[in-house]
Amino acid sequence: VQLQASGGGLVQAGGSLTLSCAASGDTFSRYVVGWFRQAPGKEREFVAGISWSGGSTYYGDSAKGRFTISRDNAKNAVYLLMNSLRPEDTAVYYCAARTYSGSYYDPHNYDYWGQGTLVTVSS
Repeated sequence: VQLQASGGGLVQAGGSLTLSCAASGDTFSRYVVGWFRQAPGKEREFVAGISWSGGSTYYGDSAKGRFTISRDNAKNAVYLLMNSLRPEDTAVYYCAARTYSGSYYDPHNYDYWGQGTLVTVSS
């Protein structure tokens, strides 16, 4: 499967953005998907994850209560709605996928990665 993340940009603190992860090349419902982010000089951080059908979702501590992950398998897409953005949310955001179960939180558990989209939150 090929993944392409989009939707990043510059937003003021307190604002919102919706990121999209578009998939191609395989039946998307076979994959669980995670969003990760990486800020300069920092390790890649788990943001959110969603199960094959979308019935289960998981969030990192920084995303809880502010971000919402969803998916539309008919459109081969996963979305990340980000509200109440903070300057510390500034990072490159990546979507990732795998076909098997396991921890959503560990980036090493994902086999496929998109190219990343930059989110910049100004204060």
